[in-house]
Amino acid sequence: MPERGAGQRPYTVLSCGISLDGYLDDATDQRLLLSNDADFDRVDEVRADSDAILVGAATVRNDDPRLQVRSRLRVARREAAGRPGQPMKVTVTNRAKLDPGAQFFTAGAAPKLVYCASDTFDMATEQLAPVATVIDGGQPVELRRVSEDLHTRGVRRLMVEGGGDVHTQFLTEGLADELQLVIAPIFVGTASATRFAGAGDYPFSRGHRALLVETRAIGDVVLLRYALSARFSS
Repeated sequence: MPERGAGQRPYTVLSCGISLDGYLDDATDQRLLLSNDADFDRVDEVRADSDAILVGAATVRNDDPRLQVRSRLRVARREAAGRPGQPMKVTVTNRAKLDPGAQFFTAGAAPKLVYCASDTFDMATEQLAPVATVIDGGQPVELRRVSEDLHTRGVRRLMVEGGGDVHTQFLTEGLADELQLVIAPIFVGTASATRFAGAGDYPFSRGHRALLVETRAIGDVVLLRYALSARFSS
């Protein structure tokens, strides 16, 4: 039986870099850069191909990302194709504790969407309405509901850049079509650090293996691409 809403959500690419022991970051206050310049440029190309980029609220708070296409050539290419120069920026939050001065909100003119839990909608609207569109995402926020709403807003290709809780939910709920996983040649070795994915009921396990479609060395890191649904497109 087809899943509810099948075909009514964006093609979704999960993108992240991890250490050899499976961590997105270490436990320090300083952001751990796991990738290299060549791979950052590859990620910029993936962003340029996307209609929207989604991150969790913890990533907004901890990493303060700009979530923008950096290459002027790629921005120009988007505009020449009749698309906005920058992808839409999206975050999800249950607590609605976000700083309106974060770069997620202040960098660039692309639309910013905040999906919050129903019980924090009024508070989030009061705090963030001047800098973003605030949307009731359910109680707690339901990522399938978010995905389907993004589709109604014209998002056909969604890039998800973390963090761990967001990746876990997209994977366990079967909402990801592709995984782009970059492995860095280091160990973090700290149990309190953030893992790429947490505990959950994953569709890919002992009896159902994900399909590896590409391996690529990029300097000292390795890109692994996995097809996670029948909608995978190369």
